Amino acid sequence: MRIVLISTPIGFLGSGRGGGVELTLNSLVSGLISLGHSVEVVAPKNSKLNESNVKAKLHFVEGEGQISWQHQNYNSPVIIPDNSLLAGMLEKGLDIAKHADVLLNMSYDWLPIWMTLNSEIPIAHIISMGSESSVISNLISKVHAEYPNNFAFHSKIQANDYPFIKKPTIIGNGFNLDNYIFQDSIKGPLAWVGRVAPEKGLEDAAYVANQLGEKLKVWGFIEDETYASKIEKLFPQGAIDWMGFLSTDELQKELGKCRGLLNTPKWNEAYGNVIVEALACGVPVVAYKRGGPSEIIQHGQTGYLADPDDKKNMLFYVEIIEKIKRQKCREWVEKNASADIFANKVVNWLNKVMHEYK
Repeated sequence: MRIVLISTPIGFLGSGRGGGVELTLNSLVSGLISLGHSVEVVAPKNSKLNESNVKAKLHFVEGEGQISWQHQNYNSPVIIPDNSLLAGMLEKGLDIAKHADVLLNMSYDWLPIWMTLNSEIPIAHIISMGSESSVISNLISKVHAEYPNNFAFHSKIQANDYPFIKKPTIIGNGFNLDNYIFQDSIKGPLAWVGRVAPEKGLEDAAYVANQLGEKLKVWGFIEDETYASKIEKLFPQGAIDWMGFLSTDELQKELGKCRGLLNTPKWNEAYGNVIVEALACGVPVVAYKRGGPSEIIQHGQTGYLADPDDKKNMLFYVEIIEKIKRQKCREWVEKNASADIFANKVVNWLNKVMHEYK
């Protein structure tokens, strides 16, 4: 299969701004190539794919980026800036896809979805968020009525945000497990990984670590400096150890040394990439029972699911985290979330999409 991927217009690949989409894209490209498919990626200028993805051709586009829908109101209108990066990526993607089998869009935005109704080229969409925009959800409903196979979701809980899709395609996610080393570090520190922004709930994880008299190691791109500063002031100086945004290779080395990962989102995560990354290193996870993480974590086996926003309940589970056998964490990922498993699900789905256009 010849596949053209459109990346997120929120930051270049490798910047950390694109959040989970960056990791998902690299994992998917790796899996597709290992299965023998041809892949081309359209992405913002300065983007870099993982070294293992050298067989994928990367096309660069310049332009003005989009504002993430996470940081807009549900009823906000669509804004397409002058010299739009997203429009440029879509234009280039459609041009390259004339000689491919399918265009696979990984940006959560209005324009590529609207184009599905106005193109003879099959356009498939991996939806990376729950319903964050009224106008996008309404458009997905309209496109789905004509092309019922063209949307895929990471988790059942995420797909529930789109109730008009009665039989959603759930593809989960997967990662190149060669990039993650299992470590049996049961006495290490506590970790938190993600974009530092209000919807990620970092303050709750800092509370848990502080109650235990520990420093919390925080890895991730600081998207909201004001929010980060506000959290620092809530706790004693040095309570948070800011580790910055690291590449997958560097992150997994450090993450694997931790005895547990705290996951504290204040919104419904579509999946929860960092949870699987931690499990791949053998690190058990304590997360709020909401969104994708509640489908990933096997309560009592690979971690614990705390009552949403209940910091004391999360603290209770962190105090018994050593009961989790770290080998079980790695085994779950190997059986459920490898790059090849993920890529196979995507290929099976794309074959259905392409069949609609014959």
